[in-house]
Amino acid sequence: MNAESTMFTTFETPFGTLVIAAIDGQIRHARVMTSDGKFAPDESWRRADDEFGETHGQLAAYFAGELREFSLPLELIGTPFQEQAWKLLCRVKYGTTTTYGTIARAMGRAGASRAVGGAMNQNPISIIVPCHRVLGKGGALTGYLNGLDMKRCLLAIESANEKSPSAIAEAWG
Repeated sequence: MNAESTMFTTFETPFGTLVIAAIDGQIRHARVMTSDGKFAPDESWRRADDEFGETHGQLAAYFAGELREFSLPLELIGTPFQEQAWKLLCRVKYGTTTTYGTIARAMGRAGASRAVGGAMNQNPISIIVPCHRVLGKGGALTGYLNGLDMKRCLLAIESANEKSPSAIAEAWG
């Protein structure tokens, strides 16, 4: 990312601090910072919390079980394969799941489920671009950059909200 023009904010989630960065109003990065500082804001980024009001609002509504579809300006930058996989991923509806194989077949690359998994692992905008909704063959809970506990919890939140908004608190455990 162009460090000079990158603005960032943070958002506290039940999983830790989500670092969100944008250039020219387009979100390019949203990752939960790890305890070892991975995904921390770059020193050259400029903190600009006021520029992210809508982002904060939508994330708060999502975690409260009130928002099912994000409508934020995103700029997904990766290889052509990754970008195609991420665009298909954005079509996976709240409360539903798909598989790596299904995305690979939709891309016209039936044998590329592992490559799709690699693309999901490189997703620069987690939660908003819902890679947690992608499962392994037979619905197996596999691979998630921030760990399977976070993936399981995000899926539980969405599943609980489909049944009853009051079930959201139960999903957080």
